[in-house]
Amino acid sequence: QVELDEAGGGLVQSGGSLRLSCAALGNSLSLYVMSWHRQAPGGQRELVATITSGGSTTYADFVKGRFTISRDNAKSMVYLQMNSLKPEDTAVYYCNAQHLSRQFDYWGQGTQVTVSS
Repeated sequence: QVELDEAGGGLVQSGGSLRLSCAALGNSLSLYVMSWHRQAPGGQRELVATITSGGSTTYADFVKGRFTISRDNAKSMVYLQMNSLKPEDTAVYYCNAQHLSRQFDYWGQGTQVTVSS
């Protein structure tokens, strides 16, 4: 069982930056693929970025070059550094932990990011 707690959302102007954090309580994160997802009002939840236990990362095309995902397994933390934010980045951002076996999948409660133009 893993409990995820996101923080760091807020209101920022277009072009600004925010750093989201995801704290994991419970099992060690080393056995989990971690990812950030987002859901805009009226939209579907979409994958933003993924990081494996070994540190390999993938990004959605719409955030490449602007967002950076990172993790600290020792601290059970995952981060999303968001730069050059755009109004279309406005969404609730969710942290996800998927066990390497793919048998277990956990979500945080989400943190709101609002980018004003």
